[in-house]
Amino acid sequence: MANRYQQLGSFLQSHMTICVPACVAVGVLLPQVFGPVSAVGPLMFAIMTFQGSLNNTFRQLMQVFRHPLHLLIILGVIMVLMPALAFACASALFAGNPDLITGIVLAYSVPIGVVSFMWVGMYRGNTSLALAAILVSTVVSPLTIPATLSILLGATVHIDALGMVVDMIFMIAVPAIAGMAVNELTRGWGHERLSPAISPACRVLMLLNITANSTKMSAYVLDMNLQRIEAALFVLVFATSGFMIGLAIARLLHGSQDLLVTMSFDCGLRNISSGATLAAQYFPGEAVFPIMCGTIFQQVLAATFGRTIERICSEDTAERDRKIGIAKALVSRHRQQRR
Repeated sequence: MANRYQQLGSFLQSHMTICVPACVAVGVLLPQVFGPVSAVGPLMFAIMTFQGSLNNTFRQLMQVFRHPLHLLIILGVIMVLMPALAFACASALFAGNPDLITGIVLAYSVPIGVVSFMWVGMYRGNTSLALAAILVSTVVSPLTIPATLSILLGATVHIDALGMVVDMIFMIAVPAIAGMAVNELTRGWGHERLSPAISPACRVLMLLNITANSTKMSAYVLDMNLQRIEAALFVLVFATSGFMIGLAIARLLHGSQDLLVTMSFDCGLRNISSGATLAAQYFPGEAVFPIMCGTIFQQVLAATFGRTIERICSEDTAERDRKIGIAKALVSRHRQQRR
């Protein structure tokens, strides 16, 4: 039984590129069935964060803040580069529809999505860096979101700072601290035994959460028009660029798989729920549409890029091994010639 349980976790991880689109489709087509599940979404996030944090220590987290270069790069991409690019591109393509422009800019002004922590852990990324980036981007978002919208759009909004902080404490801070504490107090038992034991269940919770979040997109997907299709395609391309920018920067820094995974997911995944809440509260209904498109595309892209990064790293490893083999052969030949 235990073996089948672990096999389930391995199967889900290796087939995420199929499972995620299927879950999105189910959520869109059956909102009345899976919509109520979103009520326990914060609890599911908390469990997933706890499991991922079992692989961390407090020392690793503090190391990120002592050497913050990678953290600052991620924050610069998500807080400055992506919102500015979103505004420039959306203004050029949807000049006659300020609501769509507003929604697109808002979608890329919100903090990093909490679910990125789960994806980073699944593909063996740097969970300490991911956790720090999520925490910092969420804490400063009550200041950065209004400032971004004011500078780019001239719009003024008031953020529910207390609500965002409470959500962050419950979904991220408390379970993360608890996970790291368990790992520290048990001297690695949390990482070696407990984390693998609950990992398959967290894979199931992740897919269930994706399904529940996708129900919010149902009304828009089932009532499409030409401009919404154009906006959806734009969001797809732009969401892809977020993952690619993070991946490209990590490659320029000569990062290993853990940095490639972390930067790609942190630059590509946004907190859609906070963006949708703000759009619904302060802007016309159509501003919500491009934000909710992210519900569909982000998770599918995360699954795709996770597999892509694994392939890139395996090819790099094979190339490195090939070069080492050639070097060893040359050294051996040289020694034989000297004899």
